[in-house]
Amino acid sequence: MPSELENAMESLIKVFHRYASKEGSSNSLSRRELKELMENELTSFLKSQKNPAAVDSIMKNLDTNGDGEVNFEEFVSLVVGLSIACEQCYQMHLMKQHATK
Repeated sequence: MPSELENAMESLIKVFHRYASKEGSSNSLSRRELKELMENELTSFLKSQKNPAAVDSIMKNLDTNGDGEVNFEEFVSLVVGLSIACEQCYQMHLMKQHATK
């Protein structure tokens, strides 16, 4: 039986390939695929962005090899960055809870 972390990794891989397989290469996300993935899977994050061109900016930052697409390794860097930010928020929340006790 897979562990919780193994299930999370499998979900990450499946989500990436579900969107990457819609057009062009099934091993990378086009700008349109990345936008659709973010709109459906990262709704809260995308809504919190003040910049209407957030997806374009994110795409530019993720596309480290400059090929105009986001491969799995580049995509994972987005997930890692967002996970770190969420964990920092979680830590701040815990500190506030302890301060009020």
